[in-house]
Amino acid sequence: MKRTNHRQPPTVPPTPSRWHHDAVTHARQYHIQVVAHRGASEAAPEHTLAAYRKAIEDGADALECDVRLTADGHLVCVHDRRVNRTSNGRGAVSALELADLAALDFGSGRTRAFWRGRDEEPDWEVRPEDPEDTSVLTLERLLELVADAGRRVELAIETKHPTRWAGQVEERLLALLKRFGLDAPASTEESPVRVMSFSARSLHRVRAASPTLPTVYLMQFVSPRLRDGRLPAGVRIAGPSIRIVRNHPAYVERLKRAGHHVHVWTVNDSEDVDLCAGLGVDAIITNRPRAVLHRLGR
Repeated sequence: MKRTNHRQPPTVPPTPSRWHHDAVTHARQYHIQVVAHRGASEAAPEHTLAAYRKAIEDGADALECDVRLTADGHLVCVHDRRVNRTSNGRGAVSALELADLAALDFGSGRTRAFWRGRDEEPDWEVRPEDPEDTSVLTLERLLELVADAGRRVELAIETKHPTRWAGQVEERLLALLKRFGLDAPASTEESPVRVMSFSARSLHRVRAASPTLPTVYLMQFVSPRLRDGRLPAGVRIAGPSIRIVRNHPAYVERLKRAGHHVHVWTVNDSEDVDLCAGLGVDAIITNRPRAVLHRLGR
């Protein structure tokens, strides 16, 4: 998901202490899934094995990742079209082979120097002796991590579009899920994996190939034709940004009345957690899974 740099004032009642109490009480009456956005990405470099191990250790119910296809056909967990921001290299993921990406360091930006002078320092730092922790992460390796977690950990996979590979992303994704026995769950409710995208066409491809695999339609804004709570055909989970939820809380109610689940991104502030809990959302996607779990009383 793209980052929102300018926050609007949260739409919350004027008594936050009471709101928090009521929201947590409400949250305890039903289960809000806490999803680690790109792993525990506030504590460790995003989309690295370190970040996902930390998220599992922190108790996250699910892990979120973005996937892109390399030039030689591998799915890797990288958010941006280019690797410039998150690694010590340069270039577009789609133009690089896996070996090229594997030679890069995706943790170099999160050294102790990065955190010096900030309010908090993470309990993780770059360790040269553990290169796997900050190397490029393939989706296959992340699936292996989840399989070995020792408890149920779900996975929310976002396909990034537009891309030069178009439908090949979904094709490779479903083939990889099939290798792990995850491509055709008995029902959407039982599936530990869901596919998310801002692209309705991407979700349509997934639904056509695997009708029982849950899909999530991500939104930065609500288009006029969907304001009544409708979603693209076959999609049963809405993924609005926290900005949408703050500015239009009634939209969540419309989605729920239409029978949809609501997964909100990216929720890091305590007042936003309270707002989501009070509105009865089904999942909170956050960079801070441990803090959100604590805020929810878990």
